[in-house]
Amino acid sequence: MSTERTLCILKPGVMERRLLGEIISRIERKGFVIRALKMDYPSSDQWKSHYAEHIDRDFYPALLEFMSSGPVTLLVLEGTDSVKHLRHLSGSTDPTQAQPGTIRGDYACLTRKNVIHASDSPANAEREIAIFFAEKEVGKQVDVMSRYVQ
Repeated sequence: MSTERTLCILKPGVMERRLLGEIISRIERKGFVIRALKMDYPSSDQWKSHYAEHIDRDFYPALLEFMSSGPVTLLVLEGTDSVKHLRHLSGSTDPTQAQPGTIRGDYACLTRKNVIHASDSPANAEREIAIFFAEKEVGKQVDVMSRYVQ
């Protein structure tokens, strides 16, 4: 078990469906520390870099179009085994397979237009974070809870 960072992207449908507060609340209640958060319209180049491994897939153009269709909320989360835990909280990419109680199980309707992206490995998390955040936006690790627990 190790403390690590992961990238979370709340996709355009989250804002359209007014789910932002609910999903961020679930992430916080799970124990993640939000190291950085911003709403943005990433550039085409950023999306192409982020989804480079899918360039030859038939769904690639539609994926880029969907991700560019509205604002996204980008979060850098930190915690023990954060990649594994965020993927578990997110649920299966296929919403018909996602368990109730997961974000995709409760809110996703279509596989290609699901509501959340979660990095799949610590190495990819660091690569993805660098696409969307400058290092100064992420900041240094702070033990916030020590301020409240005696």
